[in-house]
Amino acid sequence: MSKARRDSMGRPLRKGESERKKEHRYSYAYTDVLGQRRYVYNTDLNQLREMEKKIQRDLEDGIGCYGSGNESLNDTFDRYLDNKYNLRGSTKTNYIYMYDHYVRPDFGKRRVKNIKYSDVLHYYIHLMDEDGLKISTVDSIHCLLHPTFEMAVRDQVIRMNPTNGVMSELYNKTGEHGGIRHALTPDEQKAFMQYTEHHPVYYHWWPMFAILLGTGCRIGEVVGLRWEDVDLDKREISINHTITYYATGESKSAVMHVHQPKTEAGIRIIPMFSVVHEAFDILKDDCEENGYNEEEIDGMSGFVFKNRFGNVPNPGSVNRTIKRIVSDYNAEESLKAVREQRDPLLLPNFSCHSLRHTFITRLCERETNLKVIQSIGGHADIRTTMERYAEATERRNRESIDSMDGDMSELLR
Repeated sequence: MSKARRDSMGRPLRKGESERKKEHRYSYAYTDVLGQRRYVYNTDLNQLREMEKKIQRDLEDGIGCYGSGNESLNDTFDRYLDNKYNLRGSTKTNYIYMYDHYVRPDFGKRRVKNIKYSDVLHYYIHLMDEDGLKISTVDSIHCLLHPTFEMAVRDQVIRMNPTNGVMSELYNKTGEHGGIRHALTPDEQKAFMQYTEHHPVYYHWWPMFAILLGTGCRIGEVVGLRWEDVDLDKREISINHTITYYATGESKSAVMHVHQPKTEAGIRIIPMFSVVHEAFDILKDDCEENGYNEEEIDGMSGFVFKNRFGNVPNPGSVNRTIKRIVSDYNAEESLKAVREQRDPLLLPNFSCHSLRHTFITRLCERETNLKVIQSIGGHADIRTTMERYAEATERRNRESIDSMDGDMSELLR
């Protein structure tokens, strides 16, 4: 039997304890829940053992190094994400990509307890000024950091959330405004689709935009459609998965992955409009003439859409195409308006996700049953549906008042 270790005063030392006689202090070594070796120090053995008791309680509660006050923002975010057990794969992938790309390499290495309000504000400004990020992207990063710090507050690791009020100040400083994306007006929607359909270069994109605008699907749901998800006889589309395209691993190379829709409500059946049916007919004829998409992603194949290489197009390429179409349309429309001596109908900058908002808005303009809108749109939260409905109703109210303006003036004079 080995002889018990003792300190300079003859007291037996427990497992993990040691004495540094030259420095006149004691240390305690332990392994945290992440498998990392940690050490705490004290000049008094009794006080050290009080620290040991707290550490053991934390380890039993699953806190480990978290709660010691020395954890980094990276450690805290990882813990926050681990506790988000109900996240869809696509959402979690997006969170990890955003955090790893913008936060983890530098700002994320700072200790949580040392990060102040001004540090967060300075970091957000740096992302905009030095990295060239748009305020909407910074807001997306903020949506990761705010709940991470909030968890640390609730766990009493820090007293206040340093991200509180930062985005409000940033919006005030920049003069930009956050909030929901606005839909295209009916005239803008019609101009975009007609220009695309009749353009000698962009015409082959018309079926995809018709399906996006005619179903309200998210872009990942559309590019992930397989022919087995499309029932042309019943005129129904089954939305049961989505495609993500993100950089993963050390190589930083982006790859396609299949995930379930963003929420349970995202799994749905969408009836087809005639124009959507027509778009699928065009795509079907093209596949029969030029070959089907043979790419396989996570065991799935038979995808509807394909790029010029025969693979599933990534959402970024769709957004870049929209940007080119808008730019070319606006240039041509400006010249045409000058020749015809009229005001030009210019298109705003928008993304493929704006097409989803546009569909929901058109639906809200004609349907009063919010549950129907929520079901077709795949909204998990009825409040999201109500936001779109409120915006559509506001515009409809304005149009009604404008149309009555003349008659009301006659009646009131």
